[in-house]
Amino acid sequence: MHPETPPHTVSPVDHPTRTLAVVDQGPPERADAARNRARLLEAGARMVEELGAENVTMEAVAAAASVGKGTVYRRFGDRAGLMAALVDDAERSYQESFLSGPAPLGPGAPPEQRLRAFGIATIRHEIRHRDVLLEARREHGRSAVVTPAMGLRATHLSNLLREADVTGDLQILTEVLLSYLSTVFVNHLHTRRGMSAERIEAGWNDLLDRVLCPAPKP
Repeated sequence: MHPETPPHTVSPVDHPTRTLAVVDQGPPERADAARNRARLLEAGARMVEELGAENVTMEAVAAAASVGKGTVYRRFGDRAGLMAALVDDAERSYQESFLSGPAPLGPGAPPEQRLRAFGIATIRHEIRHRDVLLEARREHGRSAVVTPAMGLRATHLSNLLREADVTGDLQILTEVLLSYLSTVFVNHLHTRRGMSAERIEAGWNDLLDRVLCPAPKP
């Protein structure tokens, strides 16, 4: 198996099972630049939690991080860039949890257990970071979610389905499962339909029951 970053287009079942890596690593930063970035992202995440993403401005983040306004603009370009960076920071930690974290979410557990753990972790990730994820979509349009990060999710799911010996059209099954875990759908169930996180997680497990143990044909 060769490490490979998934492409922007999602076609995970066109490739054999492979080792995955966290996407969008980027080149190494100078120590001072990395410290400034960490302070800005910490301040931005704190403000999103306290005020809501729609109320976060570049100027306010600069003040909260005790840096000049120009530093924020040089680092992120504009508000859309700041929202994208906040999403990327949250996504990176989440990716590491299922790629190299402890089992059953990470390696070392049977694929059926990892599938269940992945869905629950993703639902919790989407609910926890819902505000900034939705704001990033508004800033960037739908392209905010058609990214290598989504390709990584798709390939990871496809790999686990294949390891679990699931039969059928794996590409369609992968897309269906991804749709259930999407920002928009989780937000729809949780916010608009008023469903608890526990109910959404139970729905994921019910969906997997049907995928992993399909009803016998008449």
